Amino acid sequence: MNSILAEDLLNQMIPPLKVTDSTEKAARWLEEFHVGQLPVLDNRQYKGLVTESDLIDREGTACDLGSLPLNYGEVHVQHDQHFYNIIELAVQNKIQLVPVLDAQHEYMGVVTVSDTLAAFGKVPVATNQQGIIVLAMEERDYSLTQISRYVEENNAKIMSAHVAQDEHDPYRIRLTLKLNTPNITRIIATLERFGYSITAQFSGTGEVTEDEQERYDALLRYLNI
Repeated sequence: MNSILAEDLLNQMIPPLKVTDSTEKAARWLEEFHVGQLPVLDNRQYKGLVTESDLIDREGTACDLGSLPLNYGEVHVQHDQHFYNIIELAVQNKIQLVPVLDAQHEYMGVVTVSDTLAAFGKVPVATNQQGIIVLAMEERDYSLTQISRYVEENNAKIMSAHVAQDEHDPYRIRLTLKLNTPNITRIIATLERFGYSITAQFSGTGEVTEDEQERYDALLRYLNI
């Protein structure tokens, strides 16, 4: 099994805030980068995540982020930890991104759930003879009826579907499909032929440990499928 580490998945598009930044700047950046949390630093030291709810509580009161009681200060991974650990922290804390620290415990960047999901799709996982496909698309292009038709044309059925907003683009969505077959190659080819972008795929093609299966099950709970 490939070893994908946190440092391999750093998202350079999402910047950190500083403790000297204002709550107004934090609110602006949360909206601009389409995330529910952003990391806050004191120099290179990670202090915690500022969230939308933190700012709602202070609405109408301008102050620096350093004066807020930031949460998630202990929620982070080391640069050399496996991406499974990112999944666990995201699931346990219900957050969209996880900060990554280096060997000196200084901030390196963040990994988003979307990035982790894409990495997870490269790893074979036992899924009890089921397959999972994750698609990304413009919200206006979403039609489960149409997608179901393409799936059924390949002698498969959708067992469940979950739609989530793209963390980086308010006009795009992520659709996660659980299928009744692990044989998803032809289904993916059909979807791609009709213009759908496949960002991750899982099929029951490998022997995995009990620990790996537990983490996989945690990912499915996160996706609500």
